[in-house]
Amino acid sequence: MQLNIQNSFINELPADSNSENQVRKVFEAVFSFVNPTEPSNPKILHTNADLATDIGFSMSDLASSAFLNVFSGKEIYPNTKPFAMCYGGHQFGVWAGQLGDGRAINLFETENNQQKQTLQLKGAGKTPYSRNADGLAVLRSSVREYLCAEAMYHLGVPTTRSLSLITSGDMVLRDILYNGNPAYEKGAIVCRVAPSFIRFGNFEIFASRNDINNLKKLADFTIQQYFPEIHSEGKEKYLAFFKKVAETTLNMVVHWQHVGFVHGVMNTDNMSIHGITIDYGPYGWLEDYNPDWTPNTTDAGQRRYRYGNQPQITLWNLYQLANALYPLINETEGLEAILHAYEEDYDKAYLTMMRNKLGLENTIESDTELIHQLTNNLSIKETDYTIFFRLLSTIQKEDTIETALEKINYSFYHPEEIKDEILNQWQIWFENYLNRLQLETPSDTERKQKMNIVNPKYVLRNFMAQLAIEKADQEDYSLLNELFTLLLKPYDEQPQMEQWFSKRPDWAKEKVGCSMLSCSS
Repeated sequence: MQLNIQNSFINELPADSNSENQVRKVFEAVFSFVNPTEPSNPKILHTNADLATDIGFSMSDLASSAFLNVFSGKEIYPNTKPFAMCYGGHQFGVWAGQLGDGRAINLFETENNQQKQTLQLKGAGKTPYSRNADGLAVLRSSVREYLCAEAMYHLGVPTTRSLSLITSGDMVLRDILYNGNPAYEKGAIVCRVAPSFIRFGNFEIFASRNDINNLKKLADFTIQQYFPEIHSEGKEKYLAFFKKVAETTLNMVVHWQHVGFVHGVMNTDNMSIHGITIDYGPYGWLEDYNPDWTPNTTDAGQRRYRYGNQPQITLWNLYQLANALYPLINETEGLEAILHAYEEDYDKAYLTMMRNKLGLENTIESDTELIHQLTNNLSIKETDYTIFFRLLSTIQKEDTIETALEKINYSFYHPEEIKDEILNQWQIWFENYLNRLQLETPSDTERKQKMNIVNPKYVLRNFMAQLAIEKADQEDYSLLNELFTLLLKPYDEQPQMEQWFSKRPDWAKEKVGCSMLSCSS
């Protein structure tokens, strides 16, 4: 394997002076050097050939023992020094102090075709930031992360990506629901890929400790390496950086809402400065449309990170990043202007996104009410979010209300309950929608094509991931391979995959791993 290795992060930023891999507080350092825990019997379950090519691997590399050894943590790639980052964060709205890469180890940075990437192992063992944990991950959560990152990428959602999924050959003790019933599960390691894994929390930890020197070093490095379009100096440089982060983060959350994705753990340590989705833990896609749904058992009471609250939490998290950057700027006016712009910009972006999903090109003021009526209707009785919008593209301008309702009937979990007042509300909405379509110039065929580009047919539903996990646990990886292939083209019809264009089965509604999940990995 011949990669173009870059060591800018570890060469230009302050390292932890203590080289011992012991859990502890780390001060005045951006990272700590640490080697992965050597697995006993690693085996490759899946590799992402397209991403590998982009990074600079050959197909023979992926089949080599060197690849297996490096990306299982068994060997260190030549001339590299793996490291874990130090950061803090607000967890569920409360400052948690030092957190850091507790189960992630950055292997190295690469550059290929002018694209910088950091390759990181998740589940590769203990670091100084592991707190009370072992730094390992299990097959269950690793399959979910591996599939989801690629599913999101091909949906067009800004995200980290997955290079490889490898079992360690070791058993890992986990309490899947945190209810006092731990059990051993198969260990696994995912290689994650991103421009960097710098988070809001990397800045927060230095600000919280009044370590302005290292806060400035980190900010200057981040801007130089990843925001070369910023040429200003002084406070204007940091304001430009914050503005860019706010814009890309807003773009990310609009994409989440667009496809019905719920992150589940929007803590500030899980927010990337690149505006990409990171840390796939207890995530999920809306199945029945419910703005109050969260997949995270830890959040079941508060529902802080529910689907409908994600845009507001994103703004709250940006406020925390603004607070962390304030010592470099020393005035609030510029920061507040950027934060206030987020609210207005999100409303505009959401409206545009929903118009696209509805196949509407013209801008008409009454669209806001049409969208409000629709989301209200979707939440009255269980209606599948993904299926509804995909079927909506089949409606034609000359359809009757009854015909239109019949075309989307499959999206209802209980069609027999769509009657009386509920039926009347849907009839009113379709009357309004059909009238609205009359104001559009594109033909029915043209509108359908455009709607199917933005409304996916296939998403990674939790029950699908769970089925793949159960098979993988029995060393049958056929479904893992099938779903990976399916999710490469989520907007295409894929007739041979039609079975996955289906609502959540009844058995999955309450099943562990299909309805709600914990952060256990």
